[in-house]
Amino acid sequence: MKDLMNKVVTADEAIRYIKNGDTVVLSHAAGAPQLCIDALKRHYQDFKNVSIYHMLLLGDAPYAQPECEGHFRHLTNFVGANTRDAVAEGRADFIPMFFHEVPRSFANGMIPVDVAIVQLSYPNSEGYCSFGVSSDYSKPATRHARIVIGEINSRMPFIQGDNLIHVSELDHVVLGDYPLYEIPRPRIGQVEEAIGKNVASLIKDGDTLQLGIGAIPDAVLMFLNEKKNLGIHTEMFSDGVLDLIKAGVINGSKKEIDRGKLVATFLMGTKELYDFANNNDTVRLFPVDYVNNPFTIMHLEHMVSINSCIEIDLFGQVCSETLGSKQFSGTGGQVDFVRGAAMSKEGISIMAMPSTAKKGTASRIVAELAPGAAVTTSRNDVDYVVTEYGVARLKGKNLRQRADALIAIAHPDFREELKAIRNSRFVRYR
Repeated sequence: MKDLMNKVVTADEAIRYIKNGDTVVLSHAAGAPQLCIDALKRHYQDFKNVSIYHMLLLGDAPYAQPECEGHFRHLTNFVGANTRDAVAEGRADFIPMFFHEVPRSFANGMIPVDVAIVQLSYPNSEGYCSFGVSSDYSKPATRHARIVIGEINSRMPFIQGDNLIHVSELDHVVLGDYPLYEIPRPRIGQVEEAIGKNVASLIKDGDTLQLGIGAIPDAVLMFLNEKKNLGIHTEMFSDGVLDLIKAGVINGSKKEIDRGKLVATFLMGTKELYDFANNNDTVRLFPVDYVNNPFTIMHLEHMVSINSCIEIDLFGQVCSETLGSKQFSGTGGQVDFVRGAAMSKEGISIMAMPSTAKKGTASRIVAELAPGAAVTTSRNDVDYVVTEYGVARLKGKNLRQRADALIAIAHPDFREELKAIRNSRFVRYR
């Protein structure tokens, strides 16, 4: 503890170790280092040409505001609500990249790491702090940084796995006592419930699940109460899994690797979730280059990957990250898990989405992706597609069959229009 206290500085003092021209990496999602971010806001005029890298980050991103231009520049491969305008207006730079590749980009210098600022738990008796709810790229960043600033928060849960750092590896320490950012449980409507039921029909006893956050993943979980021995190996999980864990439905007893453990690379949810994970021997967080690596995922023989998307065209091309040419989010780990599940023995991947957008006025199943849209998951990779109207399997189908399968699960209001396009496009097949 003496070694720790000798490194303690204020947040205002800690950020003085950042040099003009540096690249600073901030820890991820609910693990955002809140005190140091506030200090950057206060002192932005003291810096020039400092790049700030993070993916999704909860809370404010003041360095991405117009007044910080020339002082800070945001760098990312995943856009959140607090940085979307900066990317669209040219004050931030977007890098297309699979999530599992981020640690490698630190190692090879594609994304330099001069300073890593990470939120941590208080150290245990052996002097190890936990990265808590955010292992992902946060731990790998500390391996390559010139300076590591640990923002030690008394309320950060101590979560095990490859998720620890010794106090001796920290250059400076900022002490804090503040609540983690929370994401409330979503409201599940009739559409999400119907999608959840359709997805659940594809899940078998003993499967290992990759789930995200939101109404659709939680709706899927609603229909798994009668399943047995399910496992979790996922980019992240939220509160939705807790009821099934308590009921014994999710126990990981059939997993080929990390048996009996709930494996993720980060957590995001409510205080109930964070309290559940704190010092819980069944929860393991690992860096994203392990969890999301397709070569890790393939060793789980009954892997079920469940993701969502913005739109899918009649060829089966999936856009999950742009609205036309405007970057809305990022690739994240979707393709990591789609490809890992494809290599898994008896593994499957599922794209689950409502059939419509814009309050029912637009179909998510479209003849062609919007102009400028990015293809996140290629038509070669897509397996199952699920809406509230049913299940379509695209693997092994030719182009005409794919179009027919997708039209069958589109909203009825748009089927005739899609059929007309299909008929003109595939007239040669008649």
